[in-house]
Amino acid sequence: MQTLRIKTPSTDGAERPRARPERDLLPLLAGAATAIGGVGAVLALADVDSPLRGPFTLFFLFAAPSVAIAAALRGLAPFGRVLVSVAGAITVNMLVAQGMLAVHHWSMHGGVAAVTALSALVLLLVAVRRLRRRTARERTS
Repeated sequence: MQTLRIKTPSTDGAERPRARPERDLLPLLAGAATAIGGVGAVLALADVDSPLRGPFTLFFLFAAPSVAIAAALRGLAPFGRVLVSVAGAITVNMLVAQGMLAVHHWSMHGGVAAVTALSALVLLLVAVRRLRRRTARERTS
């Protein structure tokens, strides 16, 4: 029996292995989604009369809580993480709308601001939790 070996490219600087295209595309898509969401929030809060205000604001209202919830669920499998984060985003939006309607203070600006605040709070809590874990690891090592 003969063993076949696959040569790996040398790392002497002359020739570098090429990155996979999907790895290069993910940061670009994340940046575009952030820009679209940010523009949607600004258009909604500034009350700009634009045909892009509706779709971009709707994208922001689903993307902001989804990203925050997905960041909190790093241990889940990718498909489960996406499913739970989208369901959580829908739930956050519905609870914000229901709460604002219940207290008779419904407004588009208030809804966007409330969803933004809740999403930012979840992201802040995730960042604090990661920072605590990192400092605990550094103390034990």
